[in-house]
Amino acid sequence: MTATLSPATVGKHPCPECGGDLQWNAAKQALVCPYCGTVVPWAESKAGQPGGAMVAEQDLLEALKNPASGRGWGDAAAGQKKREVQCQSCHAISVFVDGKVAKVCDFCGSPSIIEHESSNDAITPQSLLPFKISDGQMRESLRKWYGSRWFAPNKLKSAALTDTLSGVYLPYWTFDAHVSAQWQADAGHYYYESENYRDNNGTVQTRQVQRTRWEPAAGSLNHFFDDELVPGTTGVHAPLMRKIEPFPTLTDLKPYSPEFVRGWTVERYQIDLHQAAKVNQQDMEQQMRALCAQQVPGDTYRDLQVGARYEGRSFKHILVPVWLVSYTYGARNFQVVANGYTGAIAGEQPYSWVKIFFAALLVLLLILIGVAASR
Repeated sequence: MTATLSPATVGKHPCPECGGDLQWNAAKQALVCPYCGTVVPWAESKAGQPGGAMVAEQDLLEALKNPASGRGWGDAAAGQKKREVQCQSCHAISVFVDGKVAKVCDFCGSPSIIEHESSNDAITPQSLLPFKISDGQMRESLRKWYGSRWFAPNKLKSAALTDTLSGVYLPYWTFDAHVSAQWQADAGHYYYESENYRDNNGTVQTRQVQRTRWEPAAGSLNHFFDDELVPGTTGVHAPLMRKIEPFPTLTDLKPYSPEFVRGWTVERYQIDLHQAAKVNQQDMEQQMRALCAQQVPGDTYRDLQVGARYEGRSFKHILVPVWLVSYTYGARNFQVVANGYTGAIAGEQPYSWVKIFFAALLVLLLILIGVAASR
């Protein structure tokens, strides 16, 4: 049974020493007071609601029919200060909880950011993955990553650009569904026949020629999609996000709590539930087609037709941790992103065409030397 949508509770958890609001510290994997440095171990009972909160799936059809349910971050009633700004360059909307103020856009580096009016119709992120990789660990990983970019300009490698490192929570949607499918296709079975032919000298030779015998085939398939991911971000380039997935949403999600996001940048989703559900539907259809194709007997197939029924569709709106470097080299903007939970890195880079030219020249020279040596 799916739970009904409800706004996330964002009560304060003060430092036991000085009363300041505790924040999540990735290096210590604990709550730390930014004022006096007191470390408080994280406990599930602190998560959101009294006695703890559960990470629950939400009914997708109900949410799409009743978009007014479960909206808002719930922080106004809890006394939390929330501020939204929008970048005028990349249009990403950033949310700041209690105290952090943006000077430039974390996603593209542009200083052109303006206040954005908070919207009460935003679906609450009810769970998240907290940062597990600290900024110190990430800077070291980034230096190694830049060092392995052989064709990057030397200036880029030496600078390493880790001073622009930002930790951000990005919006994601996860989707579940039970799918039953019926399929039919023509199954192709290979067989071989002997064939005579004349070679270039006019001599009759024999060879084996592949043929295909087609037979009708049909079958059924049941499958459960569990936590299929659809990014809700527009601030980070989509191909990079796919490269640093997966995020362990099946096992390690925590109920939303302000300690995790206080002091960090949170991007508010701009790919809404309707758009994300459509993307998820297309992804599931492609996967079901591939799964059904695997069931077709024989060596090949044609005219595959799949009829699928999707039931029990549910979703979660979550936040995932990402370390982000955004920089400009020449006239272009580049991003390097890292999974803040697993450490996986993907990035864009400029190329030194001088290095590429001399590398190609060296390869050509080695080929010529090899040819000369073989004579």
